Amino acid sequence: MRGKYETHVKPKLDMIAQWARDGAIERDIAKKLGVSESTFSGYKKEHEELMQTLTVNKEVADARVESALYKRAIGYEYDEVCTEVSPDGTKTKTTTKQVLPDVTAQIFWLKNRKPDRWKDKQDINIEGASKVEIINDIPKPTNNSD
Repeated sequence: MRGKYETHVKPKLDMIAQWARDGAIERDIAKKLGVSESTFSGYKKEHEELMQTLTVNKEVADARVESALYKRAIGYEYDEVCTEVSPDGTKTKTTTKQVLPDVTAQIFWLKNRKPDRWKDKQDINIEGASKVEIINDIPKPTNNSD
């Protein structure tokens, strides 16, 4: 008697690859296959072909997202093609559009790629200082309502 791996998983390795490339998480893949998440996890350990299928195709999905994030961070141009149908005939108009760089994408990229320089909290170590005072040079407003 064949196990569920042989009947529910192995014949669908191509579909699993596509789901992983499309960004599906393993819980959802297991559900689509009709197996529990724990069973699916066991299959990954027992069957190298499944583990390889998931690993390679998740990397493809991650690379696509990284590329899109990078493009969004630096900005890009694209061509918008509009087709207009009129009594005179069909006309196609191409317009080059620009997507401006996105500061949020830039911050996300830098915090993840260069966390030592771009994390929110910077650790500053002052050696030899027994006491540090912060002096506020901004004068306080006075009330001149005399």
